[in-house]
Amino acid sequence: MADASWLTEFPDMSRRELLAIRKSLDGAYRDFSREYGDTIETLFDPLLSFLVWFENLLIQTPWWIILVVITAIVHLATRSWKLSTGVVVSMLLIGYFGMWEDTMRTLSIITVCTLMSIALGIPIGILMSRSDRAQSIVTPLLDVMQTMPAFVYLIPVVMLLGIGKIPGVIAVVIYAIPPVIRLTNLGIRLVSKEILEAATAYGATPSQRLFGVQLPLAMPTIMAGINQTIMMALAMVVIASMIGVKGLGQPVLKSITNQYFTLGLMNGLAIVALAIMFDRVSQSYAKRTQRHLEGQDHG
Repeated sequence: MADASWLTEFPDMSRRELLAIRKSLDGAYRDFSREYGDTIETLFDPLLSFLVWFENLLIQTPWWIILVVITAIVHLATRSWKLSTGVVVSMLLIGYFGMWEDTMRTLSIITVCTLMSIALGIPIGILMSRSDRAQSIVTPLLDVMQTMPAFVYLIPVVMLLGIGKIPGVIAVVIYAIPPVIRLTNLGIRLVSKEILEAATAYGATPSQRLFGVQLPLAMPTIMAGINQTIMMALAMVVIASMIGVKGLGQPVLKSITNQYFTLGLMNGLAIVALAIMFDRVSQSYAKRTQRHLEGQDHG
């Protein structure tokens, strides 16, 4: 009888303890955000200034200049007139249906988030490739970042920094950075040991082996990671709009709350057009890099 009563009382005890732990953690994080939130926010002021400047640049620059620049970048990366023509047609349709300004806002935040993910992700991937211990520490963190629902880590970011562009950028980077880290690590680890031994025999230093041999040979794999990072950043656009990030995500969110089917469809298709453009460009560039390396190897 005593054992049975203990079993019935145990869930209530564990619930009370769990509630106490949750309350103490919530209180501690709330106090931390009130104490240091403003200080942490000031650290991101240069990033916010750059993001605002870049967004205004894209919005205020005449549309035809933006179109020429984007088409030139696409053609230089892919050497494909078909893809370049497709980009021109897509961008003209986006402008025709009145979504140009929102598209430029989305393009600015995706570009900044992708550059930040690359700047942070590639060094972390290099560190993981050179240290099994670092890999064993970072891999579980990446697993959590990739499996945690995006809405969950919006909560601490918004509590700490409020709503706006910077919390949106942080949330997008957290969501989108794992692929570039994982594939940088994988690409470098897949470089043949014989090639590294040959480089060492020719007197290459560790840094020369990394930048002259490992990174160039791993570049197609790294580009695949960058491609996935861009796709995940675009997928986060609608969720980021919930915390004040302007762009194509906000009309989609508005269409959900007000049941505007056409508005949601048109802006959704604009996001798809951007995704296809980024995807094809990064894939074509990766393939060209691979062919170039294979040509060097054969030579």
